[in-house]
Amino acid sequence: MEEKQQAQQTQEMDLNEILQIRRDKLRDLQDAGDDPFCHVKFDRTHTAQQIIDQYETVEGKTVTIAGRIMSKRGMGKVMFCDVHDISGRIQIFVKKDLLGDEYDAFKKLDIGDIIGASGEVFTTKTGEISIKIGSYTLLSKSLHPLPEKFHGLTDTDTRYRQRYVDLIMNTQVKDTFVKRSKIIASIRQYLNEHGFLEVETPMLVSNAGGAAARPFETHFNALDEDFKLRISLELYLKRLIVGGLERVYEIGRVFRNEGLDTRHNPEFTLMELYQAYTDYHGMMDLTENLYRHVAQEVLGTTKIVYNGIEMDLGKPFQRITMVEAVKQYAGVDFDEIHSIEEARLAAKKHHVEYEEHHKKGDILNLFFEEYAEKHLVQPTFVMDHPVEISPLTKKKPDKPDYVERFEFFMNGWEMANAYSELNDPIDQRERFRAQEALLALGNEEANTTDEDFMHALEIGMPPTGGIGFGIDRMCMLLTDSAAIRDVLLFPTMKPLDK
Repeated sequence: MEEKQQAQQTQEMDLNEILQIRRDKLRDLQDAGDDPFCHVKFDRTHTAQQIIDQYETVEGKTVTIAGRIMSKRGMGKVMFCDVHDISGRIQIFVKKDLLGDEYDAFKKLDIGDIIGASGEVFTTKTGEISIKIGSYTLLSKSLHPLPEKFHGLTDTDTRYRQRYVDLIMNTQVKDTFVKRSKIIASIRQYLNEHGFLEVETPMLVSNAGGAAARPFETHFNALDEDFKLRISLELYLKRLIVGGLERVYEIGRVFRNEGLDTRHNPEFTLMELYQAYTDYHGMMDLTENLYRHVAQEVLGTTKIVYNGIEMDLGKPFQRITMVEAVKQYAGVDFDEIHSIEEARLAAKKHHVEYEEHHKKGDILNLFFEEYAEKHLVQPTFVMDHPVEISPLTKKKPDKPDYVERFEFFMNGWEMANAYSELNDPIDQRERFRAQEALLALGNEEANTTDEDFMHALEIGMPPTGGIGFGIDRMCMLLTDSAAIRDVLLFPTMKPLDK
């Protein structure tokens, strides 16, 4: 323990010395009238990747680049440096004969400094495309050293807290977030081309409904009213369907006051869409086509590999009811269970824990979560949920204990949730009353009646299909990322003192 403390003290002393040296270099520059932080812009002609891609046309010509110095090697009158920008890496060749009096100042630059540089494009004897630098400008001085290059930034907690350093040191992290941006752009492209209108709805709401989740609460001083952060996009988007906007979608943040784990963050990105004059079968077709489109656009294939497991989006997605899934994976047929007592008996026999307020449909869902979910690796639609867990969904005409709802699964994860939307205001009010009864029993995730939404339904909503996609989980699968924090630029973190 004593040796570890001594090593830490030595490391801190070394860091303090490095920090002081860098600040001394900055002061010397400023005293000489060359403050790097005074530069307001720099015009470059090419990115690193453009020079590589266009080598045949730029060879022997002068180009101007800008980026961060990530390595320096050489000594005496010649140096090689790697400069990184958004597109990648380019090598620069720095020679005293070319830079003249500026060469000694260049030698004092540190790893992490940001420069602009101009020079002639050529190929080294080893075949690497490079730039012979004829002039350079120090655009920003790095006052804190980057992590040591051979070990990089590997501590996951530090990576999430200092994402800006993570992006600098780990190129695959940058690639993940470039792909995330392309995924969202591809979703928008597909929906816009199919007649959907992108809209924005409130984040601060008086009634946080549309999902089973505990909301965050806040107080609006100007109105002296309590508000909540939205947990879903559903109820406002349905109001727009009532208003005649027949195809709408929103991609935005929602907030749920729940725990942190590899698949959950209290704020995350949800995409919901609603389409008039269709049902949950139409939503299945849309989901299948959308996922194929996004995978092909972003990855160039409909076959994706996550954690070594291949999933094929090119084949027709499996469709199975929740009752069939529980029968297949738990050996319990809920079509043969006709009372809550029989459901509880089956739960006890199979060690499925339930609460006193749970009804037959709730227990069916608990069986599904316990026995079936983990097996749904290939793209699968699980259809026809019990009415007890689906307060906003239209009942099946031939089986009123079940609703026209599906959840989309891949890799054992729920990826999307969709309904034939309930548009009967009388039935909807009864469902809200049942939810409020659960709330009175202590279920903090139960919905409450939204009177303005009820008024909208009474005005009249056409038959509608709706779906919610978890964008972050989709990004996890398409980028082979192990945790949701790997696809969130700035995930929620526990305070350091805890």
